[in-house]
Amino acid sequence: VSMGLGPIMAIYQARFMRYLQNRGLLPATDRKVWAFLGDGEIDEPESLGAITLGAREELDNLIFVVNCNLQRLDGPVRGNGKIIQELEAIFHGAGWNVIKVIWGSQWDPLLMLDHDGNLRERMETAVDGDYQTYRANSGAYIREHFFNSPQLKALVSRLSDSDIWRLNRGGHDPRKVHAAFKAAFEHRGQPTVILAKTIKGYGMGDAGEARNIAHQQKKISDEALRRVRDRFGIPIADSDISSVPYCRPEADSPEMKYLQERIAAMGGNFPQRNRKPAKLAVPKLAAFKAQLESSGEREFSSTMAFVRILSILLKERELGPRLVPIVADESRTFGMEGLFRQLGIYSLHGQQYRPEDADQLMYYREDNKGQILQEGINEAGAFSSWIAAATSYANHALPMMPFFIFYSMFGFQRVGDLAWAAGDSRARGFLLGGTSGRTTLNGEGLQHEDGHSHLLAGAIPNCISYDPTYAYELAVIIRHGLARMLEENADEFYYITLMNENYPHPAMPTGAEENILKGLYLAVPASVAKPRGRVQLLGSGAILNEAVAAAQLLADDFGVAADVWSATSFNLLARDGRAAERARLRQPGSGKPPTAHVTAMLEPTEGPVIAATDYVKLFAEQIRAYVPRRYTTLGTDGFGRSDTRPALRRHFEVDRFHIAHAAIDSLVAEGKLNAKALKDAATKYQIESDKPDPLAV
Repeated sequence: VSMGLGPIMAIYQARFMRYLQNRGLLPATDRKVWAFLGDGEIDEPESLGAITLGAREELDNLIFVVNCNLQRLDGPVRGNGKIIQELEAIFHGAGWNVIKVIWGSQWDPLLMLDHDGNLRERMETAVDGDYQTYRANSGAYIREHFFNSPQLKALVSRLSDSDIWRLNRGGHDPRKVHAAFKAAFEHRGQPTVILAKTIKGYGMGDAGEARNIAHQQKKISDEALRRVRDRFGIPIADSDISSVPYCRPEADSPEMKYLQERIAAMGGNFPQRNRKPAKLAVPKLAAFKAQLESSGEREFSSTMAFVRILSILLKERELGPRLVPIVADESRTFGMEGLFRQLGIYSLHGQQYRPEDADQLMYYREDNKGQILQEGINEAGAFSSWIAAATSYANHALPMMPFFIFYSMFGFQRVGDLAWAAGDSRARGFLLGGTSGRTTLNGEGLQHEDGHSHLLAGAIPNCISYDPTYAYELAVIIRHGLARMLEENADEFYYITLMNENYPHPAMPTGAEENILKGLYLAVPASVAKPRGRVQLLGSGAILNEAVAAAQLLADDFGVAADVWSATSFNLLARDGRAAERARLRQPGSGKPPTAHVTAMLEPTEGPVIAATDYVKLFAEQIRAYVPRRYTTLGTDGFGRSDTRPALRRHFEVDRFHIAHAAIDSLVAEGKLNAKALKDAATKYQIESDKPDPLAV
């Protein structure tokens, strides 16, 4: 995974194993999570940010192995210090069991003769930059500069320069490494970190060993290869050196027999996921009847619609226990506090205190068999828990279904590396971006104004993203995602944006399900009897209701008929369009070429197309090539301000008035209305000609 993310993902994988075991979903075993890391990588803040969790939760199923070769890509990790000592202090302070593998067996006789501690003192005072320099030079250089006192020179007086050169480091000594691994495996009550001292470019000799250029060394000469061969006794002839052949032991050799045994135990020569998890039954769409019907005058947010859908799923006998609700200290924000008492918040030690709100119905309840993962103010940790649950089908042959709900601005932007790692890991689950869009969470400034998370999500090939508005859209999408991941075993995950804005939710139009999933369907047909013109309005998420209101303005003020389309996923529409275009290019003349879904939907209609979203214009611009007529996009490019929703939407020019004005402008441009209509619209809707561009800083 990306630099720095390996440690945090390993910690939360180990913790998730305990979560499954405590809940009785996985038997207790000696199975470990191993993370192999570099000392330079530890400089990433994410690398050490979660290590206290490992000790706090007594994760003795977790082992870190830090390869301390003392070098980064450009130079020493701690040239003026000692990275092993630094890491020992950090991990000890965090409550870990620390094992140091520093000196190889060749040093043992010298250490036994070091009665006065001179050698140990020299080992402690030499800094890492020196150790790199010693190894980049000869045995004679080491004798002169490391063994730099009469006592030390006397200690190695019987050793040749070659003997001194062969004094090895612990990380290159199989016996020392085996002893460390065995001790780590058997340790109980704490996670373990093994700090193994090694040499960057070990074996390369003067071509790169312990040299700053080691990482960038792309080629190695035949002469250097011969020296590597001689050093390690590799049975390759001089005549074969230039072809760099593999060294293959004889078929009946102990090494080959061992390799074949391990290959057979792992299921074959190539790494693959052999486990076929049992399919879990997903409820039919009818189970979400309340979400499919009109809410009447009752207003609620799509976030609350999600919570109600989740509550229905949690009651499913087989599926319910496999759901993993995950939050980062925002359950009450998203209206999920009702799940505290019902499911419990996972805690290794249960709840050893009486919560302040114990006398309330929805009190804060921790439980060592709790189902909710409440990760605190920690998006990276919550996302790592999500990945652990989302890959459980492969790692444990136990399909789980995580739902991680977070502020959308704190998702793909803050921990985008983890989202990409999730795709690479073939994760399966749901990411819910709450308070999505650039205008929905007014009053908290720029930190919550997400106008681009869908663009970031769209770059991940197996991330299926939706920006729904209504409860029935959400029910259709979640039910479909569950079926894809749990019944069809599809290696994909879903990003769905949610809002905290309250409004009525209509009933699902008949036959809309398929097109909801494809990304575009007709939500509200125009009802103007004899229109002066016709337009197609596309909206999604927070702005779809503005498009509906704009259609009413156009009808009432100008007699223009506006069909309103819900674009549940501009990302899917764009992918579908690109796929249709590719198929046409690759199979010319093979009959009727495939048609993009957005093209198929809009071709039978009339009038220009206007798309408005709560995201940057590029979000809706993705489909321009597949829209069959004049196309105008409205979006929220720029920083915006902390104000009311109506003021923010007017600032970004995506409210109902700007949508209606853009529609009139398109009709005038096409000759359907005269220029006076545009002037009248500007006056009526208070469109300011001298208003600064929202994109201007």
